[in-house]
Amino acid sequence: MNLATIKYAYFLGIGGIGMSAIARYFNHIGVQVWGYDKTETPLTQKLVEEGMQIHYTDDVAFPASLPLNTNNTLVVLTPAIPKDHQEWAWFKAARYTILKRAEVLGILSEASLTIGVAGTHGKTTTSTLLAHILTQSAVKCNAFLGGIATNYASNLLLHPQANTLQVSEQYTVVEADEFDRSFLTLAPFYAVITSTDADHLDIYGEHSAMEESFLAYANKLRENGTLLVKHGLDIVGKLSGNFKTYGLNPKAQIYAENIRINEAEHIFDLCMEGKIIADLSLGIPGLHNVENAVAASAIALMCGVTEVELRAALISFKGVKRRFEYRIKSKERVFIDDYAHHPEEIKAILGSVKRMYPNQKLVVAFQPHLFSRTRDFMDAFAASLSMADSVYLLPIYPARELPIEGVNSTLLLDKITCSEKKLLDKQALVNEIVALKPSLFVSLGAGDIDALVQPIETGLLLA
Repeated sequence: MNLATIKYAYFLGIGGIGMSAIARYFNHIGVQVWGYDKTETPLTQKLVEEGMQIHYTDDVAFPASLPLNTNNTLVVLTPAIPKDHQEWAWFKAARYTILKRAEVLGILSEASLTIGVAGTHGKTTTSTLLAHILTQSAVKCNAFLGGIATNYASNLLLHPQANTLQVSEQYTVVEADEFDRSFLTLAPFYAVITSTDADHLDIYGEHSAMEESFLAYANKLRENGTLLVKHGLDIVGKLSGNFKTYGLNPKAQIYAENIRINEAEHIFDLCMEGKIIADLSLGIPGLHNVENAVAASAIALMCGVTEVELRAALISFKGVKRRFEYRIKSKERVFIDDYAHHPEEIKAILGSVKRMYPNQKLVVAFQPHLFSRTRDFMDAFAASLSMADSVYLLPIYPARELPIEGVNSTLLLDKITCSEKKLLDKQALVNEIVALKPSLFVSLGAGDIDALVQPIETGLLLA
């Protein structure tokens, strides 16, 4: 479909983080945007403030009342929409063009020099940091992000000349999602693979099938493009074409060395194919984020960003909402919130926190996300969470799934080895943490635990 002919766009699931970025882009270039979502959220409220119309009831009377037609209207669909959704059925029956979010991103990626950042974890922070570096430089970019960039309070960044859907030489940073093999719609000029740990086994079945999908993504690289892949991943030995390795290991072609912590922030030297850029300061904490910064910095330099621009952008980066986000940072108390929902993510977050605050008792609250993921990685979740001194679990957040018999948070709690551990409901968790007044507290999870962050923060500040 030629997106340049689109006058109207209707989003089924407009409140999703990936969907809303595309909706914002269409709205910016003059396409009139409407949408449906199940629940009103601060994000959907923001979209309405920006000029989009959204409703929250599955009722065909709403789209039927709009000036839409099949010639100039695009319907964008998220996989989270149920198959019995009435509005979806109405659009199908009327023969509207309906594309998945990933397909729209694929079309947009063909119209610019796309940089796709993929990985089972690390992709949101890496893509957002890269977009920030490019935006703060003379290079500039568009960016469709999988989180809200704190510097911009948005998941969409725009090139100053992003006014149409025509083909251009502008860079576009895209978070390349492996879920449902969505990233195979992309055609990147530069690509990054941060990790290929097993995940989404409800989709892939086996880890090997997921790795094959990442290899297929690597093969989508455009002619004369470059792939940056984390050193040590199993797929490195199976890659062909133009690729470079990165990481914290000096055996990588691009790596960080001389890493040190100064007041909970990281400083490092970037070694890139024989050249050293010394004493780079990263504006967000975490050793895993130094690794993300290596990838983002390398691609930015390939795009033409100068060392001076890179240095200034790294220190000014404020991170992504719910990615190692400080909610409280004082002498008395530290409260960090993170979206982590995979064992390797939890291991990286807690490892970084323990290195930064080695003499503090670490209290963690975690909400497991998906019954299938909890089942598939039960032992790994238990091992990662056992790094904490005290663990509070919430019941499993089901998202798109029905319960699986025998899979629950009680089973996970039993496998966690730290002596202080409890399973609580959401309100009890808020009450417990506020009463406990921990000096070092981390909340983790991709479900609705984020709704508890503000009450806990308020309670701790008043404690």
